Amino acid sequence: MDNRIVEFRKKYNYSQEALASILNVSRQTIISIEKGKYNPSLPLAMLMAKLFDTTVEELFILDSEDV
Repeated sequence: MDNRIVEFRKKYNYSQEALASILNVSRQTIISIEKGKYNPSLPLAMLMAKLFDTTVEELFILDSEDV
């Protein structure tokens, strides 16, 4: 699944470390999500969307292969 986490993180001027701290996850988790190697749980995805004042659908792009 593709995502726009890097774009939103930079827009809000968060480092990976700062974002990880706010979300109570490791920096490695943020790196893995940004690279598309890990899909966050629904609660984490919703928390990220709320933090960035957007929707989960705006942050995460479902490919037709993901369905």
